[in-house]
Amino acid sequence: MKITAVDACVLTVPTSKQMTLEFPLHKLVVAEVATDEGLRGLGYSLVFGGHGAESVLSYLELRLKPLLLGEDPLAVERLWEKMYRGDRGVRRVGIAGMALSALDIALWDVAGKAAGLPLARLWGAARDAADCYGSGGWGKYSEKDLVAEAERYAGMGCRYYKMKIHDADPQANRRRVAAVKEALGPGVRMMVDVNQKLDVLGNVRQAALLEEFDLVWYEEPVNSDDNAACAEVAAAIRIPVATGENHYTRYEFRDLIERKAARYLMPDVCRANGFSETLKIGHLAAAHGLAVSPHVAYEISIHVCAALSNGFLVELMDWLPPDLFEDVPACKDGAIRIPARPGHGLALAEGAVAKYRSA
Repeated sequence: MKITAVDACVLTVPTSKQMTLEFPLHKLVVAEVATDEGLRGLGYSLVFGGHGAESVLSYLELRLKPLLLGEDPLAVERLWEKMYRGDRGVRRVGIAGMALSALDIALWDVAGKAAGLPLARLWGAARDAADCYGSGGWGKYSEKDLVAEAERYAGMGCRYYKMKIHDADPQANRRRVAAVKEALGPGVRMMVDVNQKLDVLGNVRQAALLEEFDLVWYEEPVNSDDNAACAEVAAAIRIPVATGENHYTRYEFRDLIERKAARYLMPDVCRANGFSETLKIGHLAAAHGLAVSPHVAYEISIHVCAALSNGFLVELMDWLPPDLFEDVPACKDGAIRIPARPGHGLALAEGAVAKYRSA
């Protein structure tokens, strides 16, 4: 089997009603790998807020695509290495990492279809479903918005809900967490996300005000480039730290692990150089007794989470318009079952490219 074409574009997609308060749109850099045997694989990288998507597309088209044409798509590891090592002047993070991710995801989709297996099963299937948590709670939400979203996720069966703590006043963040906790009751546990907005001392003060809520984790407390500061926070607070959505390689995660900077690692398959590197990160975490909870893109992250014995939760951020993908797997009783379809099981809906394409 040979790769005959790689077709790529940018889709600009509006977000759901409540997320629009924070992000009116997201962009997806979509890549489709075609083969001489008729199999086609779909990959994409989700660019939050949309900024930089065109740069991701440019790097994919000009630097990475030529490395794949004519190659065997089933040699996924070899092709990953070829792309990863194909540019010594640019690190495989940021734009380059996101471009590689889209292509690696597409290659694995071909491999799953060739094997006739869902990717989770191809990779070993530690379980047949992935537990999920509802995610949102953005800083621009009113308290009413927060509670409404949390209750909507609970109504979908989610037993976990994550909200942002973005207010400059730590007491205001505590009040918002308390309001949601009261609304959800004891059946739903909570997490909070700082999104890199505080320094070490700010996090120590904030976390102390939230200890009473028995939070599952306290996410991305400091600048994602500063693993030493993250480790300092993890050692100083009594809530487990989660981080990793802005870390791109196993080497960055190795540093987090060695510094004991987090108990929950959160690679993003659309950023962390695709499925191939995310699985390596997952196995590295398992060797150190750490849990993996992939960041967003739950509709394909479920395969990673279900394949790993230390997979914990996928992030159900319910923003996708209904006419973007076909048959998006749904949350039922707090979990998302792995679709029986081969590959990752997602396909763009008819007309989606024509409707949403912007580049």
